[in-house]
Amino acid sequence: MKPSLVILAAGLGSRYGGIKQLDGFGPNGERIIDYTVHDALEARFGKIIFVIRKEIDIEFRAAILEKWQGRGDFEVVYQSLDAIPKSYTVPEGRVKPWGTAHAVWMAAPIINEPFGIVNADDFYGRNSLKSLAMHLESLNDHELTGCMVGYELEKTITDNGTVSRGVCEIDEQQYLKDITERTAIARAADGNIYYEEEGRAYLPQ
Repeated sequence: MKPSLVILAAGLGSRYGGIKQLDGFGPNGERIIDYTVHDALEARFGKIIFVIRKEIDIEFRAAILEKWQGRGDFEVVYQSLDAIPKSYTVPEGRVKPWGTAHAVWMAAPIINEPFGIVNADDFYGRNSLKSLAMHLESLNDHELTGCMVGYELEKTITDNGTVSRGVCEIDEQQYLKDITERTAIARAADGNIYYEEEGRAYLPQ
């Protein structure tokens, strides 16, 4: 059974100031999500599931689904703020969508196969999606397991300011041991990569 890819596209873009998952930047107006869809189809994901907010449904379908119509199996689910377990309540004044776990929970009813998760506004690259699809296809459907595609830190640094990254620690068998969130990571003039914490600079271990 071919794996599915869940694309999380329900973010508000409050710091960005708009629906960043629908803004184009490529030579022909391509969006980051367009590159992800293209690469996912090349990687032979069987189904692509978009998790969006209902408020952007019309814009999303016009911008994304109409463009890719007939080229793959696509489904859309809505991430609703009040769609939560009965034992929970929405805090007064909250308008921001819940996080990754809730978004995947919304897509769970239509997932019956191994699946991967990506963000709509992050670029992953074709080889990463191919590696993910190949691994998911190799899984035993009767075992609960997980994996993550990692990147070399120095290849994710920009020359235009600092970045935040989850720095992973793995053991001898390539199993994940820990993830540490590092903010304000940058390459210094000496070529080394540093991160700042409480006003001091450190080299990642």
